[in-house]
Amino acid sequence: MLYEAELKDLSPDEVLAGLAVRPDDYVCTLLAGAVSTRDEADRRITEASVGWPLDRMAVIDRIVLRLAVAELLDVDGPPLAVVIDEAVELAKTYSTDDSGSFVNGILSTIAAEVRPG
Repeated sequence: MLYEAELKDLSPDEVLAGLAVRPDDYVCTLLAGAVSTRDEADRRITEASVGWPLDRMAVIDRIVLRLAVAELLDVDGPPLAVVIDEAVELAKTYSTDDSGSFVNGILSTIAAEVRPG
């Protein structure tokens, strides 16, 4: 849904509203988290990716990073290792050959700030 919203220049809520079948509640929770933390996620991603602006990142990388940052910011979210591992796997599977290491580096930097120790 985040990918569709990005490509069609719609809000994720508009994409969600247009679905014939509402997704699982957990999917809706993840989507809401990504929407509500987008500005902070974009700021943190930009700071962590020195010299690599958001608009130059692969669309999938940007979306995966935003979703993972939303999970990192959620104090009740999944464990740090799970968030990073899942994000890296998504990037490796659906984006470029270098995306897994790129996403890992950005998220590791952000995780050290939002979940130190």
